[in-house]
Amino acid sequence: MPNSASAKKSLRQNQERRLANRSVRSSLRTQIKKVRAAIAAGDAEKCDAEFKTVQKKLDKAAASNLIHDNSAARTKARLTKAIKAVKAKAQG
Repeated sequence: MPNSASAKKSLRQNQERRLANRSVRSSLRTQIKKVRAAIAAGDAEKCDAEFKTVQKKLDKAAASNLIHDNSAARTKARLTKAIKAVKAKAQG
């Protein structure tokens, strides 16, 4: 347990930041699952709508160092590739 006043304040700040980060990370994961579910269902229109949201959330999370920049880029690239496959299959 912290002893000094500054250590106590630091602990409070860390707890608040942890809860905020947890919330953002959880909503990000949920949104990614929605995109993957739309991909699995083969619904190209829903894929696009959900992907726009997840793209914004990934960029925000990367900007605030919640996730690494490359991790965000990699996730977007993989989802984009899967969405393109769904669209090709629908047209094909």
